[in-house]
Amino acid sequence: MATTKTAEASAREVAPGERTISYVQAGIEALREEMQRDPTIFYIGQGIGPRGGNWQQTRGLCAEFGEDRLRDTPISEVGQMGVGIGAAMAGSRPIVDIVFIDFMLETCGMLVQQASTTYYVSNGKIKVPLVVRAAMGGVRSSGPHHSHSFYSFFMHIPGLQVVVPATPYDVKGLLKTAIRNDNPVVFLEHKALFNTKGSVPPEDYLIPFGQAVIRRSGTNVTLIAVSLMVSRALDAAEILAKNGISVEVIDPRTVAPLDREAILSSVAKTGRLAIVDEAYATCGFSAEVAALVAESALDDLDAPVRRICALPAPHAFSPSLDTYLQPTTERIVKEITQMLER
Repeated sequence: MATTKTAEASAREVAPGERTISYVQAGIEALREEMQRDPTIFYIGQGIGPRGGNWQQTRGLCAEFGEDRLRDTPISEVGQMGVGIGAAMAGSRPIVDIVFIDFMLETCGMLVQQASTTYYVSNGKIKVPLVVRAAMGGVRSSGPHHSHSFYSFFMHIPGLQVVVPATPYDVKGLLKTAIRNDNPVVFLEHKALFNTKGSVPPEDYLIPFGQAVIRRSGTNVTLIAVSLMVSRALDAAEILAKNGISVEVIDPRTVAPLDREAILSSVAKTGRLAIVDEAYATCGFSAEVAALVAESALDDLDAPVRRICALPAPHAFSPSLDTYLQPTTERIVKEITQMLER
């Protein structure tokens, strides 16, 4: 269930004297602290051992914890998932790194049919404390097999929790929460964010699932965004502010559970809603948010909901075409401006 209190925070501002580390370093720090705390945690995936992973997301951990706890696997996502689910049911806390979200589709039989249902069908006798980690999003025009943002697929499944952090602070706090959770968590990080930096406290902290954060307060329109789209939404809001348009940017941080109250409260204040989403519009995250507001806050709206999503075509190898297909800052500004002109 979503919490009733929405946090307020900036995705960018760092106060003087605060410690600044990268998005990927925040994940490593969370893993190190949790593996030191709990010996039942182990991590498996392709190239995550001595090499440290495609994104250096496990850099240094194999040397510290050994190859029994950070174990390289063959290129077999199905095998990885089977090991992870079985180990979780047997009492361990595995983290399975699929590397690219695109190849999580290979694992759906086990993830959807087994991991998400086991606690339910066993009447609570068998827990599945599993974290499935993967990188998502289009970068460097990588084409249709390494660029997707499929988080909406997993939102659809009861029993799965889906996390999409936008900042280093959120990576650390949400990953620690995911690892301590007794249910399967799909933890998705955007490839374009790994080298971004932000303020991260050195001490232990947890961020509860289902608690959105207000990245920027505003009065004219509510703009919902997750992951990489948060920074683009903030850039757009800054441009729009110069034109007299006040945009409230909300980052749900987890899409399952979803902080419904935060969205509805903001829409009640602004009277307008737009969702920027790197995934496709059809049956996606943006559709769920739009449906939520239509069902629960239709009378608060002064204009139709605007969805600013990836265009319905496979990702392209052509840089110019791939950029055209994605929600850009310029496109967000244009569509929000049109919305306010109605």
